[in-house]
Amino acid sequence: MTPQTTTPLTPDDAAQRLADGRAVLVDIREPDEFARRRARGALSRPLSTLESQGLGLPDAREVIFTCRTGMRTGANGQRLAQVCGGRAYVVEGGLDAWDAAGLPVDHNAKAPLEMMRQVQIGAGVLVLIGVVLGLLVSPLFFGLAGFVGAGLTFAGVTGFCGMARLLALAPWNRPAVA
Repeated sequence: MTPQTTTPLTPDDAAQRLADGRAVLVDIREPDEFARRRARGALSRPLSTLESQGLGLPDAREVIFTCRTGMRTGANGQRLAQVCGGRAYVVEGGLDAWDAAGLPVDHNAKAPLEMMRQVQIGAGVLVLIGVVLGLLVSPLFFGLAGFVGAGLTFAGVTGFCGMARLLALAPWNRPAVA
């Protein structure tokens, strides 16, 4: 038995299948990424919950998966095809290629930056401050850069990011109260 896999589609081919009603577009990025920018009409089904929650699609149409650049869908093709249970497709180049092809994209500038970008900005600023203060004030400030580097290494090895947990508590990352 050959393993199930996905078939790549150009953004235009994917859009045509969607317009014909033959397919449904599923975005596998995390909710914070999806909230900020997404292909118009895409459904959010985060990769992190796909096996536990499934696709939950109302019918057996073709499923086209997308992410931001196509890297996640490409790396998880076998998983996506298995969850799909049938023929699965991926958008070549992901949402970035979809947008570059001039296809409709919904933007929400009020949504917070994606958590990973917030962590990258925060870590970069802390390292920069540690290095500048280490050069100008005291070499002890180089410890700040080292601490951030150790934290990033720990996050990469274990999958737990303390900085992301702290940033999630920031006021701009809390849902708006009606």
